[in-house]
Amino acid sequence: MSDPLTPEEMAATHAAAFTQARPWSAPEFAALLDSPLVFAAGDARCFALVRAIADEAELLTIATGPAHQRQGLARACMLDWESLARARGAAEAFLEVAEDNAPAQALYRACGFAECGRRTGYYRRKDANPADAILMRKALR
Repeated sequence: MSDPLTPEEMAATHAAAFTQARPWSAPEFAALLDSPLVFAAGDARCFALVRAIADEAELLTIATGPAHQRQGLARACMLDWESLARARGAAEAFLEVAEDNAPAQALYRACGFAECGRRTGYYRRKDANPADAILMRKALR
């Protein structure tokens, strides 16, 4: 899972996967990818965007198109970006996930991430109260 992705492909997958929140646009993905600290893993079916600074990696987003969910692609993508982050010198990985996103929480826990904090009311919802962000951490070494 390492075919080059375009910002347009990322934006299309993100829009299909994120229906409760505003998806990111192609120009937003392009701006992030302009940084030498940011890299992508995966393909147009499922991708992760990660920032690695010093010995820390942060999962910025991961998205799987609805037609490709429940096929193990997200787990493979997680393993891929973690390996790429280690190669860049990352010793720890961080991410945040909405408290109402049980499938993502299950994926992250299965990949060895554990809760390390919380941001109250962080994610805005269209027709519901804001959801907390659960902060998660994993040692990569």
